Amino acid sequence: MNTQPWEFFVITGEVLNNMREALVEKLKKVEPMKPDHLVVGWPQESIYRNRQVGLAKQLFALMDIPREDDVKRAWWFERGFRFFDAPVAVIVVTDKSLSESGPLFDIGAVVQNFCLVALKFGLGTCIEDQGVLYPEVARDLAGIPDSKRIIIAVAMGYPDWDFPANKVVSAREPVENVTTWAGFEE
Repeated sequence: MNTQPWEFFVITGEVLNNMREALVEKLKKVEPMKPDHLVVGWPQESIYRNRQVGLAKQLFALMDIPREDDVKRAWWFERGFRFFDAPVAVIVVTDKSLSESGPLFDIGAVVQNFCLVALKFGLGTCIEDQGVLYPEVARDLAGIPDSKRIIIAVAMGYPDWDFPANKVVSAREPVENVTTWAGFEE
């Protein structure tokens, strides 16, 4: 339908550094998070949660973060609120006049394509929501108006391929587990 229900706020430099500091401060104070969007919560005993936990286990193993090491685990969690220390953060918003779920498919598609284009130019990206869980920080420091719903963030920069977390290869379900073919037998 060509609605293009997205806008991008591209942030770097002092503004981004101030955002990192403010987000980490709120996190450390355990201030309640009040995101503009529904944060994904996967049912505990579901395949979706199991996939998420499997990825976390792989990351923690590569990063040498034992399950019982609360300090290292907190450090890792904090990285998302710092946009993984990337030099650029992109915050994707939509207009609040739109339904909460209506623009999400379009935004997901544009964000994926944005990340693929960045890769073509040698840039790495990480789609993440930690940077937008305290939307008041982005509104204040990046000038995002109240009329916009903050949806997701993308950290972007040149990847350090030697960084252990960048060695993750996330598992994918085989096509036959997630696809039903109908009408092809005719």
